Amino acid sequence: MAVIPVALAGRAYEVVIEQGVLARLPAVATHFLASYTGARKVPCVADTTTHRLYGAGLETSLAAHGFAADWFIVEPGEAAKSWPVLERLTDWLLGLGVTRSDHVLALGGGVVGDLVGFAAAITKRGVGFVQIPTTLLAQVDSSVGGKTAINTAAGKNLIGAFHQPGLVLIDPLALDTLPDREMRAGFAEVLKYGLLGDAAFFGWLEANAAKVLAREPAALEHAIATSIAMKAQIVAEDERETRDRRALLNLGHTFGHALEAETGFSDRLLHGEAVALGMALAARYSARRGTISGADAARAVEAIAAAGLPARMAELGLACDGAALVEHMRHDKKAEGTTLPFLLLRALGEAYVARDVDLADLAVFLDQELVA
Repeated sequence: MAVIPVALAGRAYEVVIEQGVLARLPAVATHFLASYTGARKVPCVADTTTHRLYGAGLETSLAAHGFAADWFIVEPGEAAKSWPVLERLTDWLLGLGVTRSDHVLALGGGVVGDLVGFAAAITKRGVGFVQIPTTLLAQVDSSVGGKTAINTAAGKNLIGAFHQPGLVLIDPLALDTLPDREMRAGFAEVLKYGLLGDAAFFGWLEANAAKVLAREPAALEHAIATSIAMKAQIVAEDERETRDRRALLNLGHTFGHALEAETGFSDRLLHGEAVALGMALAARYSARRGTISGADAARAVEAIAAAGLPARMAELGLACDGAALVEHMRHDKKAEGTTLPFLLLRALGEAYVARDVDLADLAVFLDQELVA
């Protein structure tokens, strides 16, 4: 078991990592359920898959402590992060009479967490919510830090708010039912923490990736706890990404979001897979610029490929050119006026923000990568 504090002024909260914590949720989250007295039910949001796997267990756990659940169920996938679903969810919460002292339970992956967090942020100008992430990607990344959002036709996560959860409960046992592809996609975000700021952790992941992906308890908890501790420290230093510190968490994401847009934000390329390929591109582009050696870039790419993640754009068979991918990047929410910051590498374990990337040169690089 590990308890990691996210130390934000006036809004500090804890991340609890414990095998079996989902079954003990009411005991661990007593404070966050205290307002649900009498006939009031606890608002719970999940997608159809997560509800099927864990809904009955959560209901049993709540009932043992005198609570009942009321469910809002969405379809799996990025399509749930939309205006229509957000409208239905906020109307549902208002219909339940939620107050600003209540907490909504978000049970599922990053899509559910993002959607519920944003709905909570804008309902009555801010109700509480508890993150219960059930995918590795959500456990190590999106459930911590307070970024909430939906997608629009213009791009991914462009409409959102910073709204911190009251509590994050991580049960590694939930990963036992996670498909292997989703597990690998989540592992991409774990690799990200090593590449952006901890060379020793990156080396540990090179040696222990197979154990993490096989869900060996000790290795898995170490990977999750180390990732969250790094993110918690970064978020505490730069909660709203007003400086370059939190921006480091976007390593691989500018490339990755462009690839997701080109593939229609579909299951053709999962978010973690896009981030993995984006990190491989960032490593090779850093070598092209001479900030890291070709050997270090190759080592980063090999770690990504060894985890069963995409490391070459040619694997996708995209029907576009580099200029089209750059155009997707121009809509990235991290754009600053006429410039587009990129997360690149000075070394394995040392990312930095580059604001001098020549987009024409980048398009040429991507053209080469599309056929390499």
